[in-house]
Amino acid sequence: MTTPKLPPFVPPSSLRLLSLLLIVLSFFAASGNAPAAKHPKPKKDYALIVGTVWGPDNLPVYGVKIKIRRSQDRKAKWELFSDHHGEFAQRLPVGKTDYLVTADLKDFKPNDGKPLHLVQEVTVHIDSDERVDIGLHLTH
Repeated sequence: MTTPKLPPFVPPSSLRLLSLLLIVLSFFAASGNAPAAKHPKPKKDYALIVGTVWGPDNLPVYGVKIKIRRSQDRKAKWELFSDHHGEFAQRLPVGKTDYLVTADLKDFKPNDGKPLHLVQEVTVHIDSDERVDIGLHLTH
């Protein structure tokens, strides 16, 4: 028995037109005629205060509330917490300013149950876009 040989499949004319259109569009997309990418916004300059909270045993302390204020202000403008390494960081505006950094221990519960106190509030002077590293030391 012999089987008849079938002619090759020829798509209808509408499919040929669609495939031609897809080929042309893919060529333009690959050639770079796509819409231009937006330029990223320029980054603003900032100053940075980075610090570590140290306990009476000279180990870092987690979960201490840090308050930062300008020296001429009465209320703190920035509040943050020390992380698991006792560290914190705060971006500040650029410009000559003095800042006071303190630890708010009012709601802090230490592991040993003994109340902690901040040894001394730290004054930080910022001139421009710079980084200043400090340490806050706690005692019983």
